[in-house]
Amino acid sequence: MSTNYVYGTGRRKTAVARVRLLPGDGSIVVNGKPSGEYFGGASPEGALLLPFRVTETEGRYSASVLVAGGGVSGQVGAIRHGIARALVSAHPDARAALRGAGLLTRDPRAKERKKFGLKRARKAPQYTKR
Repeated sequence: MSTNYVYGTGRRKTAVARVRLLPGDGSIVVNGKPSGEYFGGASPEGALLLPFRVTETEGRYSASVLVAGGGVSGQVGAIRHGIARALVSAHPDARAALRGAGLLTRDPRAKERKKFGLKRARKAPQYTKR
């Protein structure tokens, strides 16, 4: 059995997406469900299809995605990052376009840890003079 797919791993916040791109009709399946159904009412189709639009490969690949961790925003960002990395594996000449659109950069922003003596990462308890 020959494997005719390309693979890419995407990360954003605490979400990790493992993306397989197969030749197909442009459908995106996330954890066994169509992306619209998986993400519910707020369907982030535009964000997920952005790497395909930038490389002008929309409708040429179907994506099968396994994503874990994080929330909706983090998972969408991880999937988009994974699709972009997989497209670079399939089309090395598309790297410049994806890089220019900022799709290959791993977004390093994550939640800052809580510090002792504080209520959150930076919020201090209210100061009382007396």
